[in-house]
Amino acid sequence: MPDAVRFTLYGQPASKANSRNIADVGPADNRRRIFIKSKEALAFERDALRQVPPAARQRIEGPVRVTLWMWYASERPDLDESLVLDVLQDRWKAGDEKTPRVLLQAGVYRNDRQVREKHVYHGIDLLQPRVEVLVEPILAQQQALELAPLRPVLESAFA
Repeated sequence: MPDAVRFTLYGQPASKANSRNIADVGPADNRRRIFIKSKEALAFERDALRQVPPAARQRIEGPVRVTLWMWYASERPDLDESLVLDVLQDRWKAGDEKTPRVLLQAGVYRNDRQVREKHVYHGIDLLQPRVEVLVEPILAQQQALELAPLRPVLESAFA
């Protein structure tokens, strides 16, 4: 099992949920509205991606526990870890027919769906807003489900 990963991201993360902007995309006759990240959220994401140490980019597989100590410059922002969890995962771009996806940047873990346990703490530091990150691999709490023995029970329950 890989070792735990610990490091600090400097800057104040924007709330992903409360800072979305609406944008219209598509041709004029078939426009649709989408939600995009705010300028503040995009700036934090860009800066944070540069701060993840190369040794932390282990691309951990399997379930993980993430502990975040989020130090804001004031009480105003909501406690929202979702942008930080995005920063910690692999970064991909669309490829071509031969290679549908291309890895742009390795993450601490492969995908934020691996996060099975979160501990998020809020603090105030006027001079140095930051996020202290701890990612730990954990053992899966659920074994692979073998459906064959359960099939007759399931079929009778839903018949």
